[in-house]
Amino acid sequence: MMKHVTFMGAAAIAIAAAAPVQAQDATVAKRVDRLEKEMRAVQRQVFPGGAPAFFEGEIAPDSTVGERAKGTTPVADLTARVDALEAQLQTLTGQTEQNSFQLRELEKQFAAYKIEMEKRFAPATGTETVATPASLPIATAPKPTPAAATPAPTPAAAAPTKKPAATPAAAAKPDAARLALVKKVEIPSSGNETKDAYDYGYRLWEAKLYPEAQAQLKQVVTKWPTSSTASYAQNLLGRAYLDEGKPSLAAVAFYSNYKDRPSGPRAPHSLMYMGVALDKLGRKADACKAFRELDEVYGAKAPQDVRTDAAAAKAKAGC
Repeated sequence: MMKHVTFMGAAAIAIAAAAPVQAQDATVAKRVDRLEKEMRAVQRQVFPGGAPAFFEGEIAPDSTVGERAKGTTPVADLTARVDALEAQLQTLTGQTEQNSFQLRELEKQFAAYKIEMEKRFAPATGTETVATPASLPIATAPKPTPAAATPAPTPAAAAPTKKPAATPAAAAKPDAARLALVKKVEIPSSGNETKDAYDYGYRLWEAKLYPEAQAQLKQVVTKWPTSSTASYAQNLLGRAYLDEGKPSLAAVAFYSNYKDRPSGPRAPHSLMYMGVALDKLGRKADACKAFRELDEVYGAKAPQDVRTDAAAAKAKAGC
């Protein structure tokens, strides 16, 4: 009986001692559950819409468009923008390479063409640059000199003919008449040497004294090659050749102005007139290349008059 009482007492003591332990375990379990819930909530904030393999979705993530867009839109937008930039870069790179290739080919063709024309027209060019009032310094008024008044006889004049030899007075008449026309052109004197030199060449061109205008404009380009006036002068030189009926020399002059001064104020004009000159030479394919180059290089940046004239010239050339 005594042993039974002792066993029952020990069991009661064990049960009494186990009760706080169980209560403590329950409290710890609740705390762990609470911590896990909080952790899941944190995970949902850090990884919205995350995979359930990492945590349970006690509260289902909001699947509305607005909430989902908050987590995914920045990444999607950045990816889309990077893709668009890469596509644009590829397109620009391709266009740049194509333009560079076309420009190199055009330069090669015109370099060869320029050499050929310079060889072919070398004698004619020499006869155009004889001493005239237009080729004298701009500060002094043009005055006839003995050499200018009585030019050296040409081979045709020196050859024996059945007609009597021309007298010095008769030989001087054409030059004297030309000199009189040149004297009528007023020499500018604004004090700006570069501007005055170009304006004088322009006035000679306007008076249709093309050889004198060419000589004057060449001086402007040679003396001030890096000035903006050189772009005007070289372009007008090409027009003087074109108006005189020398499209070959005009094409060379226009191309030189475009190649040497692509950012000059008259570079678009020269490229357009180069197409006109080539069309006059019967080289329609090269003329169309020049017009395409004008569109690709300058486009809407070209002056309106150039674009208008180019459209008419392209239609005439059948481009």
